[in-house]
Amino acid sequence: MAETPKRFPLPSSVPIAEGTEAAQTAYPYYMQFGPEDDERFWFYNSMHFPEPMTVFDMITAEAAYCALGASNTRVHSLPTTLGIDYRIVNGRVYIGGNGVTDPAEIARRTEEFQKRAYYYYANWERLYDQWKEKMLALIQDAQALPPLTLPEFEPLAHVHAGRGVASNHFLLDTYQKTLEGYFRMWHHHFEFLLLGYGAYLVFFDFCKKAFPEITDQTIARMVAGFDAEIFRPDEEVKRLARRAVELGIDGKFQNGTAPDDVLASLQQMGDAGQEWLRELEASRHPWFNVNVGDGFYHYHRSWNDDLSLPFSALPGYIERIRAGDSIERPVERLVAERQALIDGYRDLLATDEEREAYDQMITLACRVFPYVEGHKFYCEHWYTNLFFNKIREFGALLSEHGLLDGAEDVFHLSHYELETAIIDLMTSWSNGSPPRGTKRFRVLVAERKEAIEVWAGMETPPALGPVPDIIDDPSIVMLWGITRENLDSWLSAGEADPNEIRGFAASSGVVEGTARVVKTVQEIDRLQSGDILVCRITNPTWAPIFQKIAAAVSDIGGSMSHAAIVAREYGLPAVVGTGDATVRIRDGQRVRVDGSRGIVTILGKVAA
Repeated sequence: MAETPKRFPLPSSVPIAEGTEAAQTAYPYYMQFGPEDDERFWFYNSMHFPEPMTVFDMITAEAAYCALGASNTRVHSLPTTLGIDYRIVNGRVYIGGNGVTDPAEIARRTEEFQKRAYYYYANWERLYDQWKEKMLALIQDAQALPPLTLPEFEPLAHVHAGRGVASNHFLLDTYQKTLEGYFRMWHHHFEFLLLGYGAYLVFFDFCKKAFPEITDQTIARMVAGFDAEIFRPDEEVKRLARRAVELGIDGKFQNGTAPDDVLASLQQMGDAGQEWLRELEASRHPWFNVNVGDGFYHYHRSWNDDLSLPFSALPGYIERIRAGDSIERPVERLVAERQALIDGYRDLLATDEEREAYDQMITLACRVFPYVEGHKFYCEHWYTNLFFNKIREFGALLSEHGLLDGAEDVFHLSHYELETAIIDLMTSWSNGSPPRGTKRFRVLVAERKEAIEVWAGMETPPALGPVPDIIDDPSIVMLWGITRENLDSWLSAGEADPNEIRGFAASSGVVEGTARVVKTVQEIDRLQSGDILVCRITNPTWAPIFQKIAAAVSDIGGSMSHAAIVAREYGLPAVVGTGDATVRIRDGQRVRVDGSRGIVTILGKVAA
């Protein structure tokens, strides 16, 4: 009897957690799975959405995929891929790519792509400088949005000036500008991103054909050692650690001491303390405008909102400085390795034509690649933090007027519902009646809070639907690590050897240590020196904790995922794209990470 092929659950077979059905329907209809979706392959995007999404936070998926699709499909006309569809079930975001397979259509789109992308490549520096100006202007616009206020009486100055527009009007105006700016930001985000990956992918494909034995990691190391804004926040923390030692106040920075207590102590230290506090302010603006996650959740606050993460890194950096150890990112070593690899493989090419093509491709890849990480500072972090804090202001105003119990409750309303709540408040303020939605919104918030807690405790299938024969979207392979081989490995997890987990060899090195399974940003502070971080995904803003850990393992990610890139830049052994390492590895177990082969081995039981 033939063996039934293994498959992931169909979307229609995934039950909504009991008692959360109403919360599931809160997400707009276009985010819900339908019967037609059973015919497609989907995978859980734990790279960007590792935790259940509140209904408001889903705007981060909505705006991003709307802009990504427009960039791929309509603006740059990528030849073999269109946009990404997304669905949500039990708070988890699943995505599926729309590929182009018809040769005639690929040829037609290629002609368009060349006219568009090649212009960007030829004018990259000028257009990128222009992009930076646009992003900084957008950030300034967000910072300039007026504070939200509903006074008992309109100020006399407004009346005597004949303004003719009452304060309640500006609530809706500000809200609409807030949303417009956020959706616009995501279009800026993708203006260069796919072109940056595209230049690398062309070089990658050339290398795979010219050097059949070359590994993905080796090719990735040919663009390592770059400078980008997203690394600057960690550099500022290191600078502050050096200044603390130079000023003789390093003893004030101890593990476990709250930032407010450190700041209060420094205020009493005279000139040295005041000098360090001035240095802190110089670092905070703008470099602490990074959040502790990847920019997709309202509660992943920025370092400026909560200094805990950078301050938790200072004692470790200070200790290493005292010991005479280097705390620098190994850029010089990475650049030297990069050049040695580039030169070595170039020497293997047989003809001048091949060498000329190789030179052009690697030169372009190295020119454009820093953007792949650098843009994150401006988009997912600085701007997104401004966006969520402005929404938080709306929550505070609604709470002040009785529509919500607290400012954070606003994130359990969809952005459509929030607009209705704002109009309700505008109306009630104008006519003197109480708001109509007081009971309604409290009930919705309560049931959705409860649903998020239920969903957070559930295991999530890494993929849904039929397994495709071929994964031909290069971005899905490079970023998320979704390959046919990986999918087969996920389906047969633990069958060959229950103690062996396979993924992408992201960053070389072999390390043994205690696994620390971190499923949420709030658990980062559990990491101890020498631990092996096991997570759904990591990102550049966790860089200050990399001084503690010995290696990293993630559920999702390919050779060019942010987790893989950051691990290489910090010389940290890493295996990414394992599928279910956070499920199969228990917190406290001893494991071996082989970042050169992409293998994680469970060595023993949980340590006492």
